[in-house]
Amino acid sequence: MNVIVMGCGRVGSDLATALCKDGHTVSVVDSTEAAFQNLPPDFKGKMVEGEMMSRDVLFRAGIENADALAAVTNDDALNAVVAHVAQSVYDIKHVIVRNYDPDFRPMLEAFNLQVVSPNSWGAQRIQELILHADIQTIFSPGNGEVEIYEISIPGHWVGHSLDELLFSDDVRVVAIARSGQAFLPDKKCKLEEGDVAYISATCDGIETLREKLTKAGGK
Repeated sequence: MNVIVMGCGRVGSDLATALCKDGHTVSVVDSTEAAFQNLPPDFKGKMVEGEMMSRDVLFRAGIENADALAAVTNDDALNAVVAHVAQSVYDIKHVIVRNYDPDFRPMLEAFNLQVVSPNSWGAQRIQELILHADIQTIFSPGNGEVEIYEISIPGHWVGHSLDELLFSDDVRVVAIARSGQAFLPDKKCKLEEGDVAYISATCDGIETLREKLTKAGGK
């Protein structure tokens, strides 16, 4: 893919480096030349210095042939404008925006942009690790609205069925790992000792499930 990364701070430099290592063609843009020092010496991509809203800068970065653009500066307004232009003017299909200030996120979503909020997601993840080490988050496809969790089934739930445990529409089973093999269970599946459940849930759903797991057989 041809990818443009707007912003060469910590997030942008790491992203550009990872994309290059995966074999993609990468142009990284920043208004400050010193920002490119965040890139490793062996960086193979293109570095473009200049104002990010400049048409000349966008063309030097290869926006006409870009398959994707990530606007990851620490300026939410700039990210929004650059991403909107990429999407609406240059018809780039894959446009991702970093959200720096959580209060600005509704504005980004109003542009119908795909938004990633590292600060909000990170705070939520740290809270989970502090308060709920028994349930591990293993994948978050968005910004924490829905996540996939790995849960070791407590001994007092052995012999009970999944439908006794998963009674909420906000909680769904992804898979059960048992004796080294994974399978897709139905709701009547009886839980066994050593089972590990992979659960997809909303924030409210996982809290309800945590409470449920502490009670033997839902009592």
